[in-house]
Amino acid sequence: MRLAYILFLFTCTLSLSAQVASIVPEVEKDSLAPVADPKYREDQFYTSIAYNILGSKPAGFKQNSVSTSLTAGVLRDIPVNARRNHSIAIGLGYSYNNFKHNLLVTELAGARNYEVVPESAFDKNKLVLHYLEMPLELRWRNSDSISHKFWRIYAGFKVSYLFSDKSEFDAADGSTVKVKNNPDLNKLLYGTYISVGYNTFNLYAYYSLNPLYKNAVLGNGQDIKLNALNVGLIFYIL
Repeated sequence: MRLAYILFLFTCTLSLSAQVASIVPEVEKDSLAPVADPKYREDQFYTSIAYNILGSKPAGFKQNSVSTSLTAGVLRDIPVNARRNHSIAIGLGYSYNNFKHNLLVTELAGARNYEVVPESAFDKNKLVLHYLEMPLELRWRNSDSISHKFWRIYAGFKVSYLFSDKSEFDAADGSTVKVKNNPDLNKLLYGTYISVGYNTFNLYAYYSLNPLYKNAVLGNGQDIKLNALNVGLIFYIL
């Protein structure tokens, strides 16, 4: 009698298992590889940090401390081939530049005077420039829409519009001299740049083809030009 009861329970269990198996469909695993996006592009934000080096310096002019350049903006990628690894990009950004040097700028009755002074004469002397920048890039990369870790070489040209400027001289005796919105500065700068690297981190260099000053002269009659070279890192963020 006990054996018959055990057989009856075993039969019911098998029947119930078969019913459950028939209700739950078998899920097949997808064996297909990811498919590349045919409309893939590298639209991205960028930011850079660089060291400012000034060229075309007048006699006696020296930089001191660390002169920094910071940029940030967005670029629109436009592929030009089927593989989409060659493209052009246009963008809009902001640039902050802080030059620390020994050039004293003073203003009296609307006229600016420029003088190279010894470093012992001041505690801090800087020129701060704020630009809106419009970059145009030619791009090569070995990326695709599946992997975003790739090598890149981007070469570009950009125009920068100066919308705010200030020179500040903090003398050793505690006095301060400030000059804002200096008309002797070039409102438009244009220059070339290149970025080379892998994934997020890339080496970056920019050189301005025209000088910071358009109409500035030292007391001895020597022109002040000052072309900027930025060397540092640029980061691209999708």
